[in-house]
Amino acid sequence: MDDDAPKPHDADRYRIGEELYSLSVHEFEARISAYESEIIRLRDALERKRRERNAADALFGKR
Repeated sequence: MDDDAPKPHDADRYRIGEELYSLSVHEFEARISAYESEIIRLRDALERKRRERNAADALFGKR
């Protein structure tokens, strides 16, 4: 595992819309990495949810 990869709890420390002025370049890079990882996780969960819904719709004759 990559030691520089963001940990799941890293994104919990960051808040959308918070003041960014005092952040270092390294802190910006860490946040961007954490947010990108979270976006991937969210997109994967969304795709699983869509597949589940489509399977349920097919089973119960919806659409």
